[in-house]
Amino acid sequence: MNTMSISRRKFAQLLGAGAAVAVVRPSLSFAKRTQSIATFLQSGNGIVRLSANENPYGPSPMALKAMTDSFSLACRYPDEHNNVLIDKLAKLNNVGHDQILLGDGSSEILKLGAETFTGKTRGTLVAADPTFEPISQQAAINGAEVVKVPLTASFAHDLPKMLASAKRGLIYVCNPNNPTASITPKNELSEFIGKTPGETMILVDEAYFHYADSPDYESVISLVRDHPNLIVSRTFSKVYGMAGLRCGYCVAQKETLDQLHAHQMWDSVNIMALAAASASLDDPDQVPNGQRLNNEAKTFTIGELAKLGYKTIPCQANFIMFDCKRPVVPLIQALKQRNVQVGRLFPALPNYMRLTMGKKSEMESFLGAFKEVMA
Repeated sequence: MNTMSISRRKFAQLLGAGAAVAVVRPSLSFAKRTQSIATFLQSGNGIVRLSANENPYGPSPMALKAMTDSFSLACRYPDEHNNVLIDKLAKLNNVGHDQILLGDGSSEILKLGAETFTGKTRGTLVAADPTFEPISQQAAINGAEVVKVPLTASFAHDLPKMLASAKRGLIYVCNPNNPTASITPKNELSEFIGKTPGETMILVDEAYFHYADSPDYESVISLVRDHPNLIVSRTFSKVYGMAGLRCGYCVAQKETLDQLHAHQMWDSVNIMALAAASASLDDPDQVPNGQRLNNEAKTFTIGELAKLGYKTIPCQANFIMFDCKRPVVPLIQALKQRNVQVGRLFPALPNYMRLTMGKKSEMESFLGAFKEVMA
């Protein structure tokens, strides 16, 4: 390939060629070990990493091939190739091309939301407590008032109180919620979006969308068409196994995206992430395999914890949160000494541990270490 002249058509052909290659994929099973980059890394240091809600099975084989095939493009800026991925995402989500904005993971989308719509003159940031913290931290840096509204008794967002606390600005709804893995019911969320005044923006973070299978859960992307103040973020870091590559996106109306884009640095999504993300969307097995393996891990782990007398918050993500019945910080530290990393402290729930779902061997390692610590 002539790396001195790579057009968008050539890039699309490159990805298409990767997708067309028949990949010999072993039948994945929770009970059977499968080799991955994560396994290789863990074998080097002996640490069981269950702290960051990552996908332990890694990217699609088609994504790995696309990354390799894109080496020749490493000398090129990625901006002219963004449209290949945007076209696929627009079709997948049944929206227009001009309603998709790519980001350096969904974390960049959250940062852009805070920078664009919160601050001393723009308004408050309203978020649940606990929830994913970076957007609140960015809003505070902007000089915005940050209002934290406790979750309800069922660990859902308290949407009426959040709306009442808003002063223009931005309301952040993580659904399913990190760190609790709980959901806010679809009817409550759609009603809330309909009631929120246009001058107050809403950012719904759907990072864990693919893992939610409750009949009370539904994506709100379809509501973007009728609500200019709605932004919905997604990521390739979770079920697509691309946390280290950093690729995400959001869906919103064009005028809203124009405001976000004005705060965005150029070329924030690298060429290899674009190639891998595009190829991932062509793999029909990546999402269902990830969902199945995650459900098997959750069922096993929650069952074992229940036998020990520990109750888990109803889970709709690739991690769980359960009540340890004592302060969690000493437990986190004790597990770390046994080479098991679990989630950090969330001050609103000081006795609860967040635990990422890994492979069976990893969950068994956690359970063994956890029993020792609790004894």
